Amino acid sequence: MNENITKRNELLAQKVIKGLQSRNMTGYYAADKEEAKNIALSLIPEGSVVTMGGAMSAHEIGLVQAVKDGNYNFIDRDAYTDKRAAMIDGYDADVFLVSANAITEDGIMVNIDWTANRVSAIAQGPKKVICIVGMNKVCDDVDGAMKRARNVAAPINAQRFGLNTPCAKTGSCMNCKSPDTICCQILITRYSKHPDRIHVILVNDFLGF
Repeated sequence: MNENITKRNELLAQKVIKGLQSRNMTGYYAADKEEAKNIALSLIPEGSVVTMGGAMSAHEIGLVQAVKDGNYNFIDRDAYTDKRAAMIDGYDADVFLVSANAITEDGIMVNIDWTANRVSAIAQGPKKVICIVGMNKVCDDVDGAMKRARNVAAPINAQRFGLNTPCAKTGSCMNCKSPDTICCQILITRYSKHPDRIHVILVNDFLGF
């Protein structure tokens, strides 16, 4: 990555990390995907029960494969015929891997969900939440984060899943009530009641949607 972009990302990440700290969450900065993966693995004790939400960023840094290959009990939703059973099992996991649709410069995360398995697990359930967030997802404020989640992340995910939504056809949010709408539940995480539960790894890269 261009050294000027990297320098900007380093400085901005420190601002986000301070914001997270003020909200009882822990932030980290990773210079690249490999460092991000290693930070994440350092937070997951061997033998842990690990599950995940739809987190392309965790796949992109190699974390999901590392967990599958390592000494962990990975709850793989794809291996379950009953997806609801996988979600219920995941709520009692030691570690939940996820990303964020957007994060503000002062450490507020915004996530939009379809079935709510992801946002509900961030809010309550698994003992530890590890969020992998590319610096491309940092926004000025909550309004900007909401706009990013609804006009960037949601249309791309709707297209990825082959959903029949207006945003899949236009590329931007139409505030629809389509049966296929992907914007069913919106979670704004502005503070964590539980110390050492939510960990956010900011990565000097363009990750996810």
